Amino acid sequence: KDIQFIRSYCYNKLELIRFDSNVGKFVGYTELGVKNAENWNKDTSHIAAMRAQREGYCLNNVGIDYQNA
Repeated sequence: KDIQFIRSYCYNKLELIRFDSNVGKFVGYTELGVKNAENWNKDTSHIAAMRAQREGYCLNNVGIDYQNA
C-alpha cells in the first residue's frame, strides 16, 4: 500500500486529468478534464488496465530502484 501509481495528463504545464491507483479512478482538474475523466471512468477495461499498472510497473521495479539507491 506504500506504492502508488500516478499517471497525469498535462497540456501547457496544466494538469488536466490524473489517474491515481489509491483512488482507483481518473480525476479531472479542469472543465475538459472532468468531462474526459467521467467518460474514461465508464470504461471498466481502461480502469482495470490502469490499476494493473501498479502491479506490472511499480511493484516490478521497486526492488531495482531501491537496489540502485
